Amino acid sequence: MEKIVECVPNFSEGRDKEKINYIAKAIESVEGVNLLDIDSGEAANRTVITFVGSPDAVEEAAFRAIKAASEVIDMREHHGEHPRIGATDVCPFVPVSGVTMDDCIRIAHRVGRRVGEELGIPVYFYEYAAKKENRRNLAYIRRGEYEGLREKLRDPEWAPDEGPAEFNAKSGATVIGARDFLIAYNVNLNTKDVKIAKKIAKIIREKGYPKRDENGKIVRDENGKAVYVPGKLKYVKAIGWYIEEYGCAQISINLTSYKTTPLYKVYEVCREEAEKLGALVTGSEIVGLVPKEAIIETGKYYLKKQGKSPEIPESDLVDMAVMSLGLNSVSRFDPSEKIIEYRISRNDGLINMKLQDFIDEISRDSPVPGGGSAAALSGAVASGLCSMVANLTANKKDFAEIRDKMIEFAAIGHKYRYNLMKNIDRDTDAFKKIMSAWRLPKKTDEQKEMRKRAIEEATIVAARVPCDTMEASLQVMEMAGDLIEHGNPASVTDVGVAGFLAYAGVMGGAMNVLINLGDIGDENITRDLRDRVDASVRRAEELHGIIGDMIFRRLRGESG
Repeated sequence: MEKIVECVPNFSEGRDKEKINYIAKAIESVEGVNLLDIDSGEAANRTVITFVGSPDAVEEAAFRAIKAASEVIDMREHHGEHPRIGATDVCPFVPVSGVTMDDCIRIAHRVGRRVGEELGIPVYFYEYAAKKENRRNLAYIRRGEYEGLREKLRDPEWAPDEGPAEFNAKSGATVIGARDFLIAYNVNLNTKDVKIAKKIAKIIREKGYPKRDENGKIVRDENGKAVYVPGKLKYVKAIGWYIEEYGCAQISINLTSYKTTPLYKVYEVCREEAEKLGALVTGSEIVGLVPKEAIIETGKYYLKKQGKSPEIPESDLVDMAVMSLGLNSVSRFDPSEKIIEYRISRNDGLINMKLQDFIDEISRDSPVPGGGSAAALSGAVASGLCSMVANLTANKKDFAEIRDKMIEFAAIGHKYRYNLMKNIDRDTDAFKKIMSAWRLPKKTDEQKEMRKRAIEEATIVAARVPCDTMEASLQVMEMAGDLIEHGNPASVTDVGVAGFLAYAGVMGGAMNVLINLGDIGDENITRDLRDRVDASVRRAEELHGIIGDMIFRRLRGESG
C-alpha cells in the first residue's frame, strides 16, 4: 500500500494573493507532494491549503510552508474574523493510507522541533501529538489569540513544547498536531422541513441533546449545567439545515473518525431515524475529499448485505458505494476527483494504457517495457482469473460450505493482482534508473565511484522487482491448484489458464532476476536472490506438472 499523509495548514492571510502564492510555491517545491486545494476567505483573512504525498515529502513541505509564511505574514498587521494565534495558525498531519497515527505524531514532533529551533517560533502540539493532556484541544491552546500571546508566554504553565518562550511579534506561535481524517458529509431528506433534519442531527451526533423533564424544561445538574442525552454515533458532529439550491433539508455531518464510525453506519442510522419521523433519506453527498478506504468499506458492507462476495475489483466496490449512498443525488460524485488516493495517483504509467496501446508499446524497438513488465502483467491476469473463479464459486448455493474459503481466495487474488499490476511500471522504472546511472559522468575517480555505486543500487532494485513478481506469481499458482480441486468445476479451464499464466510470471520474473545479478557486487544480496530464484523455479515446475495433469484429466473425464 502506498504511504500517503495529508497536511492541512491554516495561514493567517486570505486577501493578498501574492503572499498566498508564495506559500503555495514553497509547498510545491518539494518533489513527491501534490497540492490539492487552496481555500482563502477574505472576511476570515485566512487560507487553508491541502496537500498530500509521501511522509518524508509532506514533512519537508510543511516546514517550508511555515517558513514561507513567517517571511511574508506579519501578525502585527493581521485582522480577521477567525480565531488565530500565529502566521501559520495550525498545521495538522493526517494519516491517509499506509501510515499510522503514530507516524503522523512523529512527523508533527519533528516539524515542531525544526520550527522552534530554526525559525524561533513558539510551538504547541495538539490532538494526538499533544505532549500535555490539557493541550489536546486546539481552541484551548488558541485562547487569548495572538493579542494575548505575549502575556501567555510569561506564564510557566504556557511554556511552548518547542521553540523559545519568547514573544515572536511577527509570526506569533504555531500549533502543530496529528488528527484523523475529517469527512464532510451531508445526508439528503425528502422534505423541506428543517426541523426534521435538526432533530435527526441531535439524535445522531456524539454530543447528543439536552435532556428535558415532563414539562419540557432542560434538566440541569448540581452545577447548573444542562444534562445531555448521548448521541448514537461517536466521532460525529451534526446540524440540520435547508439547502435552497437542492430544494431539500440536509443533515450536515463532520465525521472525525471514519474507521471507528464507518460512513455506511452514519447513512443507515440517518435513514432509520428519518423513517421514524415519516421522512426518507434520498441520497447523500461528500463535501471535499474522502479516503478510498471509507468508500471501499462501504461498498463491501452493502455487498455483504446482499449476500454476495465483497472481494470484487476496487472500481466495482466504488460503484456499489456510490449507488448505495446515493452520492450522485444532488451533485456529481467523480471518484477520480473526490477520492484522495485517485487524485494523486499516477496516470501516465503503463498500467493506465489501453490494452492495444500497451501491446503497441511493448512491440517497439525500445528496451522498455520488456519481459519484466510482461511477466508482471501475466501474473496479474492470472490472479484476476483466480479471484473470478473464487467469486463464482462463493456466490453459488451448491458451494455454501466453502463460501468463506472462496471469499478468502478472492481477497488473496486481489492482493496479488494489485501488487503485480504495480510491478508492470516498477519494472520499467527500475530499468530506466539503470540507464540513467550508466549515463552519469566518469571523468574523475570520484565520479567513477559515484557512478559505480549508482549503477549497483539501481541494479539491486531492478533485480528485486522481478523477484517480487516471481514470488507473487508462484503464490497465484498455488491458489490455482487449490481452485482446480475445490472450485466450481464449470470454471476449470479459467483456473487452468490462470495457472499457466502465473507460471509465465514466475519464469519471466526469475529470468529477469538472474540477468541482473552480474552487476551486483554484494555477495549476500546475490546469494539471497539466487536462492529465492532456485526455490521458486523448482516449485513452479512441480506445480506446472500438477496443474496440467489435473486440468486435462478433468477435461477428458478421467478420475483421480
